[in-house]
Amino acid sequence: MAGAGHPRPHLPLRPIWLCRRCAAPWPCAPARLALVAEYAHDRVALSVYLCTMLHDAAGDLYRLNPHDGPAPATLFRRFLAWVPRLRSGPDDR
Repeated sequence: MAGAGHPRPHLPLRPIWLCRRCAAPWPCAPARLALVAEYAHDRVALSVYLCTMLHDAAGDLYRLNPHDGPAPATLFRRFLAWVPRLRSGPDDR
């Protein structure tokens, strides 16, 4: 049980990939905010971490329901499309 003043973090409940705290599909909005803050100085590491989570979620969700699981594009939007992009400098164009 979480102590008073220490709310539970928004972590995935595997293998169904819902948030343990708010029951929204993980990563939920609070989890996304926490991840962006945690990886503020390393967006590449955030993307690699989320790719790993996407891979695990795809396998788990397929095993749970192989005939009606989420489409790959849906999982991509859920896990990766929201990650803030790195801004390219004028020399990168």
